[in-house]
Amino acid sequence: MRGNIAQLMQQAQRMQENVKKAQDELAKIEVNGSAGAGMVNVTLTGKLECLKVRIDPSVMADPEMVEDLVAAAFNDAVTKANAESEQRMSAATAGLKLPPGMGF
Repeated sequence: MRGNIAQLMQQAQRMQENVKKAQDELAKIEVNGSAGAGMVNVTLTGKLECLKVRIDPSVMADPEMVEDLVAAAFNDAVTKANAESEQRMSAATAGLKLPPGMGF
């Protein structure tokens, strides 16, 4: 029984290291979201930090439309970043689903 516990602890340690590595990688990746056929683009890191917002000057005459397009582009980027995060974390945990809020 003692060997099983030691083996489980080693597996948990490896998984924790894999998760940390995946989190570090996510901080470095960039995802792009767009809206309005590319008139607004938002670039986020995999950790959802906004790096850049690009707005085509042609839409600047309509502030409400700009607001809507920025929100849509941001949401598009968040969706992509979350998908990338889920994929990398799934690989890091070997497909083991962790309960919400449980991370390393």
